[in-house]
This record gives sequence, C-alpha cells and structure tokens, in this order.
Amino acid sequence: MSAIETGQDAARTALAAAVRPRRFGAWYVAEHRFRVMRSYLQTVLVTGFGNPLLYLLAMGLGLGSLVSASMGPNAVDGVSYLAFVAPALLCTAAVTVASEEFTYPILLGFKWNPTFFGINASPIAPGQIIDGVVIAVVARLLGTSAVYYLFMVLFGAVPDPGGWVSILIGTLGGLAFGAPIMAYVATLEQDTGQIAMLMRFVLLPLSLFSGTFFPLTSMPAYLQWIGWVSPLWHSTELSRVFTYGMSEPLWLSIVHVLYLVALFVVFWRWSRRIAARRLNK
Repeated sequence: MSAIETGQDAARTALAAAVRPRRFGAWYVAEHRFRVMRSYLQTVLVTGFGNPLLYLLAMGLGLGSLVSASMGPNAVDGVSYLAFVAPALLCTAAVTVASEEFTYPILLGFKWNPTFFGINASPIAPGQIIDGVVIAVVARLLGTSAVYYLFMVLFGAVPDPGGWVSILIGTLGGLAFGAPIMAYVATLEQDTGQIAMLMRFVLLPLSLFSGTFFPLTSMPAYLQWIGWVSPLWHSTELSRVFTYGMSEPLWLSIVHVLYLVALFVVFWRWSRRIAARRLNK
C-alpha cells in the first residue's frame, strides 16, 4: 500500500470518527458539565432540599402565620400568604441556580481552566459548547424546580391541580434570566468583581422588586418598571396563574411566555456567536 493510500485511509478514518462528535457534540459537553457538577453535588443537594424546606417553613409558620393572623386566611389575592409567595420562591430558586451556572463555570471554561478551548480543538463546534452548557443547566433547573414544587405540595401551598406547570415556568424563567448573564460573562477577560456586582446589584434587587413577597401594584409607580423588565416577575406571575388560579388576562399570560422565550433565545444565540468569535480567533 502506497503512502498516499495510507494517508487517504487515515483521513477517512478521522472523518468517520468526527461524525458522532459533530452530531452529538452538545450532549458530550453536557455530560462533561454533569461530571463537573458531581464535584459539588453535596452543595446542590443540600441547597436543593434545604432551601425550600427553610423558606416554606419561614413563610408558612413564620411570616405567613403573622399575615394570616392580622389579615385573615385569604390575606393576599384571595389566598393565604404562603400560597401567594410559594410560586415566587420557586422561581427565585430557579433564577439563583441559573445565576450560579451561567457565571463562574462560563468564565472558568474560557479563562481560569480553559476547557472550552480544548473542547473546541475537537470536532465539537463553539455553538455546541454553549448548547451543552444550556442542556446541563436545564437539567439542574428542572430538578431544583421539581423538588421545590414537591415541598410546596407538602406544605399545602398549591391549591390548583395544574400547579405542576410551575416547574416548567421556573425553568424557563431561570433560562431567561441566565442567558443574558451567560452572554455577558462570555465577553469577560478577567473577573475584577463584575460577577459579584451582578449578584448584588441585579439578582438581589430583582428578587425584592419583582412582586415576589408582595404584589407589584403595592409598590410606587416609579418602581414598578423594575418588575415589568424582570424575568422573575414574568415567571412568578405566570406560576401564580397555575398554582392557585390567579386572575389574569389571557393576553398578559401570553406576553409573559413570549417575553421569557425571547430573552432566552436572543441571548442564547448571542452567546453562541461570542463563543465562536472567542474560541476561533
């Protein structure tokens, strides 16, 4: 066999071996992320089960009992305070998970431990790297939201049988919040406090001013716009429709869904572009 034929055979073998990674590259990246998550699995489990237990206890037996004692069992929006706030807590937990997974792990892959560059050296494309990260985050968001929902049921905070839809809504809300963060973090060359400021000056204010612990309409008009642009408000309001049948016009529910989907899709695609530009230069 000539050297040319040997080289052609090697090329065909290499191309054949690249078919599967190119087709399922995103899933390989997701598998990588799942293996990385195993390194902090204990934290995932403790927060996943501990947070809903503590928060629902605090709102049900703590603040919720005080509100019910002073304003009656149907204190807020015709339901108990616990039923009112529980969907917001679920959506807040999803947003928190998204903020964790779309910040430091993204900068880690690009800068601190540049595994994304190593993955990109294989047949896996930059867009598939972003897709794989998103798949892994979706899995964690679904798990976190499902556990939170089960605790809500145990605490009697879900009067409506269709409340399970809040699991999907919480996941969508987390993606809508996390995708813009992912796009921003993907542009960073160094973290000099930007991520910490995101947590303190974006996540925290949104959790307070998105109609989570009290109706948005109870806030001054000049602050209500914070809720209108917040993915957390849109997911919370939509979850309340399904968990206890909050009265809301159909068109507004559709707006919630479209807004969340648009936020995720636009910034997910933007993140793929940023990854391609950064990894292929």
